[in-house]
Amino acid sequence: MQNIDYINTPEQLHDLCERIAQAPWIAVDTEFLREKTYYPKFCLLQIATPTWVACVDPIVLSDLTPVFDAIYNPKIIKVFHSCRQDLEIFYHLTGKLPSPIFDTQIAAPLLGFQDNPGYALLVSYFLNINLNKAHTRADWSFRPLSQDEIQYAADDVIYLCTIYQRMVEQLTQLGRIDWLRDDFAALEKTALYETDPKDAWLKIKGKNKLTGKQLAIVQTLAHWREHVAQTENRPKSWFLRDDLLFDLAKLQPDSLSALSKVRGMNERTVNHYGKTLCGLIKEAQNTKPQALPTQTKKLTNKNQQHEAILDILFALVRIRAEENLLNPSILASRYDLEALLLGEDRDCPLLHGWRFSMVGKELEQLLRGELQLKIEHDTVRCIA
Repeated sequence: MQNIDYINTPEQLHDLCERIAQAPWIAVDTEFLREKTYYPKFCLLQIATPTWVACVDPIVLSDLTPVFDAIYNPKIIKVFHSCRQDLEIFYHLTGKLPSPIFDTQIAAPLLGFQDNPGYALLVSYFLNINLNKAHTRADWSFRPLSQDEIQYAADDVIYLCTIYQRMVEQLTQLGRIDWLRDDFAALEKTALYETDPKDAWLKIKGKNKLTGKQLAIVQTLAHWREHVAQTENRPKSWFLRDDLLFDLAKLQPDSLSALSKVRGMNERTVNHYGKTLCGLIKEAQNTKPQALPTQTKKLTNKNQQHEAILDILFALVRIRAEENLLNPSILASRYDLEALLLGEDRDCPLLHGWRFSMVGKELEQLLRGELQLKIEHDTVRCIA
């Protein structure tokens, strides 16, 4: 069993930073809590290379600047698994994002795995180890951490080191390592980790079914909810759940009495924010709502030509998937192909990252008539 360095003094942190500076890459993970906060509460930082592993205690250490400076060194590759929440912590603490990044969850489908595979699945496949789930729901803010908890946390980067090395070896042999460059670069965009309160309504499902006045109310209340949640660092649901936003938009209470009668409204929200909510609802009733985002249309009235085109597109997907030993559904879904055919969804996965490299570019050329599919000796070939 590998020795785990528990870092909770400035002197230990300094020594760790010197070790990080010597590494060409490091495996990184975090433990955090956010059940009672808007922003994640940073509880533990795990870092490893093939020769050492360390757990840094951000609760005990008052200044983490040295370790962030070491991690942010652009000469060092930072290896994560499913890094969005880890990077969110880094961004909110430092205002910056580390680079370059390698995310094993994003890389895995290029080796034949399903989309977004869990860490435990990769550990089982590459190392034939079943992860211990005993501390999945641990309170990582509690001190002291037990040795079992520290080992559990360290395992996330210890095994990640081996997974990364084997992935890089296999991806390099397949000539796919560079295909991930755009996918990883997309994770370094700060907009992913920022939520402007005025845009909070865009994440609410079902908004397209509301009338104009109702939509204006939901937009106004969602803006208020996001702002107060950020300001007080409390979960949004503690103020108003999404279903209550819709109920308030439909019922439009104009008094504390009417507000308190809305099913699901908690007493604290009514007492502390009731007048504000009623005022916001009244104001929104006379406000023009922001336009709904343009949605990708579906081919609701498909004819035989549409179906034939989709079949041809999917034929090319199947060819490229077979060549690369991938499941065609990982490369592109029928919905993705419809979006590509309509040409209205620039967020279509086929237009970005490794999927674009593998088949997306050719699919666009096929749609423009620049490529043809030809049958030769019982084999379908793509001809320019």
